[in-house]
Amino acid sequence: MGQEMFDPADIRQDVERFSLRSSLLVPAPSEQAFELFTGAMTDWWVTEYTWSGPGLLTELGMEPRAGGMLYEIGPYGFRNDWGRVLTWDPPRRLVFTWQIGADRVPVPDPAQASEVEALFQPDRPGSTRVELEHRHFDRHGAAAEGYRKALTAGWHELLSRYATVVAKRATG
Repeated sequence: MGQEMFDPADIRQDVERFSLRSSLLVPAPSEQAFELFTGAMTDWWVTEYTWSGPGLLTELGMEPRAGGMLYEIGPYGFRNDWGRVLTWDPPRRLVFTWQIGADRVPVPDPAQASEVEALFQPDRPGSTRVELEHRHFDRHGAAAEGYRKALTAGWHELLSRYATVVAKRATG
C-alpha cells in the first residue's frame, strides 16, 4: 500500500513552564489512531515506565468511558490505578489524569495530579494528526519543573513507539 513508516524526528514538541505539547502525524484514520492509543497501550508503552517492569507487565489499559481508570496489571494480579478518564470522546478527544508523582509513587488525590489531553484530528485521507498536551505540572509541587523536563523526553519516546505501532498496523 506504500504507507510511509514513522520517523521519530517528526514529533514536534513545545514546552511551557507547567505543560508540554507534542504533535505527530500517524498513517491511520482517526478511529484507528484513537483505538490504538487507548486500547493497545501494552503494545507501545515503555515497560520500564511501569511498576511491574520488563517481562512482568501483564496489561496496561484504560477503561473506555468517562470515569474509567488507567491501570497496570502486573505479576500475581497486582493492579495499580494511575489515572482516571475525564473525557472520553472517540475518535476525537481523550483527557485523563496523570496520578503518578515525580518520585513514581501513585498520587491518590486527583487535585494533585497533572492532566493529559490527546486530540485526534483527521489530516488527509488515511492519516491523523495527534496533538498531545500534558499540563498542570504545578500540581506536582516542588518537583514540577524537573518532572516536566523528564516527561518531555518520556513522552517523546512513548509517542515514537505509539507511531511505530500505528504505522506497522496500517501497512499490516
